[in-house]
Amino acid sequence: MPLSAPADRAPIHTRRVTCQGFRRADGLWDIEGHLTDVKSYGFHTEERGRLAPGDPIHQMWIRMTVDDQLVVRGIEAVTDDSPYMACGSITPAFQTLVGLRIAAGWTQAVKQRLGGPKGCTHLVELLGPLATTAFQTVFPILAREKAVKAKEEGRPAHDGKERPVLLNMCHILSSDGDVARKNWPEHYTGTDRDPASQGSEAAQ
Repeated sequence: MPLSAPADRAPIHTRRVTCQGFRRADGLWDIEGHLTDVKSYGFHTEERGRLAPGDPIHQMWIRMTVDDQLVVRGIEAVTDDSPYMACGSITPAFQTLVGLRIAAGWTQAVKQRLGGPKGCTHLVELLGPLATTAFQTVFPILAREKAVKAKEEGRPAHDGKERPVLLNMCHILSSDGDVARKNWPEHYTGTDRDPASQGSEAAQ
């Protein structure tokens, strides 16, 4: 269902963010992001002169290479367009992310390394959707391959003792919700929890 009909209005600014995930032949994963900002009107800039409507104020790219555990193994940041000619000089600082794992605390860790004058606002913002794109790229493929291997070996696809990665990541995946009750009963915490499973856990 789309948004409701808007009030009468005129376009002013458009930001586009595109993120893509790729599996590499060497077993690693490339997660790429592209950000652009454009205005619907022309205006003058101090260093680039006049920009026509639709000319990119910002155009930036990041390629982040991660392994199966979402540890950053390599990163490349590029600034093609920016208000000031020296904006792109900060891109080497993004190498400080190499070795960092995309997991809980990712945003805070990025800000510690690249926040404020230590980085570029727009490239740092791009790292947020890149992190979720990495998860969406890597996790489903590995989970599928794990399930296929388990089936071939005659084992259950899911180990009931292993905490699901997706558990409590959003409201629909809450440990006391219907999705958890149906898919991960061993980790379900709702009030209608099966007493037998509670007793099983207590015995462990």
